[in-house]
Amino acid sequence: MNQTSKRGAGTLLIAVYAVFAISATARASYQLATKFNDAPLAYSLSALSALVYIVATFSLAKKSALAAKVARVAVTFELIGVLVIGTLSLVLPEWFHHPTVWSWYGLSYACLPLVLPVFGLMWLNRQRSAN
Repeated sequence: MNQTSKRGAGTLLIAVYAVFAISATARASYQLATKFNDAPLAYSLSALSALVYIVATFSLAKKSALAAKVARVAVTFELIGVLVIGTLSLVLPEWFHHPTVWSWYGLSYACLPLVLPVFGLMWLNRQRSAN
């Protein structure tokens, strides 16, 4: 993969994370402000996912060793979150009458929440091996 392709893939990855950061933050903010008592667990998890997307977006965009470490932690946490919340939403559906971003492995978002951290980790690994 040439340098332009690497930059393009990274830019696309950061852009997708930014879209998720904005949309998850808007969704969680609305839910917490207007409907928190309806589903405190689900809406709190949506807020957590928004925070993870914000941290991932900014740390992926920065070019430093510390930012790369923060990005790796955020993206790994995201993947674990999607897997755990996705599984719990299937096994214990009574906990998730109201969906979160990560419910059903992100099915409401075309499973992008499940795929995105995999690509994020792959990109971070390529960046580390290129340096």
